Amino acid sequence: MRNANAAVKQPKNQLTRRSGWSSFINSENAAGYIFLAPWLIGFLVFTAYPIFASLYYSFTNLNPLKGLGKETFVGFQNYINMFTTDSVYYTALRVTFVYALVSVPLRLIFALLVAMLLNRKSKASGVYRTIYYLPSIVGGSVAVAVMWRSLWIQEGTINAVLQSIGIQCDWGWLTQPSTALMCLIILAVWQFGSSMLIFLAGLKNIPAEYYEAATVDGAGPFRKFFSITIPMLTPVIFFNLINQLILGFTAFTQAYITTRGGPMNETMFYALHLYRQGFEYNKMGYASAMAWILLIIVAIMTAIIFKSSNSWVYYESKGE
Repeated sequence: MRNANAAVKQPKNQLTRRSGWSSFINSENAAGYIFLAPWLIGFLVFTAYPIFASLYYSFTNLNPLKGLGKETFVGFQNYINMFTTDSVYYTALRVTFVYALVSVPLRLIFALLVAMLLNRKSKASGVYRTIYYLPSIVGGSVAVAVMWRSLWIQEGTINAVLQSIGIQCDWGWLTQPSTALMCLIILAVWQFGSSMLIFLAGLKNIPAEYYEAATVDGAGPFRKFFSITIPMLTPVIFFNLINQLILGFTAFTQAYITTRGGPMNETMFYALHLYRQGFEYNKMGYASAMAWILLIIVAIMTAIIFKSSNSWVYYESKGE
């Protein structure tokens, strides 16, 4: 009897499996997979594979001139050399940390100030937003970096303007170790347009009733700013801080075009040093190891910000 029941159940199970498979590959699902395929293929080929390949190559002495498959496994030697024999590595770390930790707060401060100005009702506010956003569109391009270099050289526009107002200055801003990094930080601050637009959207989402109630209670502009604007903008500040910090640690174009890492490696960004090791010195395995250390550094910095966000980020929905 049990055998008969099993014989009866078996076709039903097979039918269920067949119907499930047919529903899995029906026309609607098939269309979805077809539309998903370009992104999925692109992700696997251009993102997932390079990530895992770079992890493997970081343990080899890969030389791109010799070709793939001819590299030798060297274990952790690249990582050991990074911290023991590379005389420029710690300089690149220091320069990158200074650049990121100085430029990011300044950029966010300027972005917030400009967003507050543009938040006022004005017929020309749309034009002003576009003008202020333009540097962020073209700020990382080669053309703007070349233009920036022409501004700060010894015969550049900055010295010409200073001389026109009676200040005799023939200082080579990009050729002096004391001022070269400052010029790149100013360039980074100048590119505050994207953060400004995000702050502007956040400002428009703050209910006007809060400011009206504060006015009735006698609060002034500064009290409103620190008691209403800043707390309500903390989620936006958090979002901008994460994005801009990642951009700061991965900066490359500015230093590559304007200074090539000089003078005396005072603008040798981490990404620029990585690029030189991989594409100029053909140490692609060592460059891969540097990339993974940079990933770890950015992940740690991001984790610290996420961990601290519980004490300073205010979410109205949570009532915190």
